[in-house]
Amino acid sequence: MDTKIFSVSEITRQIKLLLEDSFPALWVEGEISNFRPHHSGHLYFTLKDADAQISCVMWRSRASTLSVEIKDGLKVRVLGTIRLYEKSGKYQLDLFRIDAAGIGNLQLQFERLKQELFAEGLFDASRKKKLPQFPNRIGIITSLTGAAVQDMLTVANRRAPSVPILLYGVKVQGAGAAEEISEAITIFNKHHLADVIIIGRGGGSLEDLWAFNEEILARVIAASDIPVVSAVGHEIDYTIADFVSDLRAPTPTAAAEMILQNEKDIRNWLEESRKRMRYGVEDHLARLRSDMVNIRQSYAFRRPMDVFQNYTSKIEERTERLYRTGQAIIDSSRVKIDHVARQLGSLNPANVLTRGYSMVFKDEKVVSSVNDLALEDKIFVKLKDGKITSIVLSKENE
Repeated sequence: MDTKIFSVSEITRQIKLLLEDSFPALWVEGEISNFRPHHSGHLYFTLKDADAQISCVMWRSRASTLSVEIKDGLKVRVLGTIRLYEKSGKYQLDLFRIDAAGIGNLQLQFERLKQELFAEGLFDASRKKKLPQFPNRIGIITSLTGAAVQDMLTVANRRAPSVPILLYGVKVQGAGAAEEISEAITIFNKHHLADVIIIGRGGGSLEDLWAFNEEILARVIAASDIPVVSAVGHEIDYTIADFVSDLRAPTPTAAAEMILQNEKDIRNWLEESRKRMRYGVEDHLARLRSDMVNIRQSYAFRRPMDVFQNYTSKIEERTERLYRTGQAIIDSSRVKIDHVARQLGSLNPANVLTRGYSMVFKDEKVVSSVNDLALEDKIFVKLKDGKITSIVLSKENE
């Protein structure tokens, strides 16, 4: 009996017919992971549960009518057929319909931790540290075998080849990855190994990036004295590390570009600044030379004694004017004072006595009326050259 020998194409075709005929159209429930929208409009993602996963595709003509926003972590029910592609030997679900069924377990964990850390203030802009403009050394914590580290080193060598880079290799996915990254950050801080730290990796599914959603890593980043830049996945990927870090870079390549100033640009700027300073100094010196020439050619510089005599004459003239003005003020004031003195003198009682009048006092008070005196009162009469003591013997009213 001859043994039947199948070619790869024959056995693959038999499996395809058996598989596709056995599962015409079916509903499958699972959690979306590794979703990547294609520029053509087709949707590609993985549908998974705790124990298995299957690739899915929805073509653009069907995807355009979806009412569900497709994203990683979304729990869905999908309707489709099994298709096996002979060229690759892989099978996938060709979808007609996608209905939301809730949030997946990992996405639910992500949202819970995000809300908890937000409430604690770990995402506040006020606690984020400012990155140095010109770091002296950069630390990179990532897998040493991934494409991300090569991308960052390429950018660093192109933009700032003089800045030292300290690489620290860690696992970036799977069990223990979050602990390794956390330990690396702690070591950098303990020994002050860098001015800024980049933690990152390339893109992947929600499960692949999960180490950067772990609470232990989030708290170590928040406690770091050295600024930490999170550069995880692609621009559409967001992790807890992105929210708690001091700066989020959309990709590892972008992280290196954001941290490192282009040394060529800096040299060009310095050269332009040097030229501007030189031109500024030369222009200033030229103006000073021009001013010196004008001074030398000026009348004051050529005939200083004439200028001195001119100012001396002006000073003497103004001095004389001040003297005359002051003297006029004094004379006017003296006339006014003499006039006031004469007025005061005419009112002085002593001057009245010189004209033959006298003043009568009783008990040191001036007597101005006969009624102020009584018989036998002792009075004093003041004359211009002395005083008389008298006794009132009689009085008569007029």
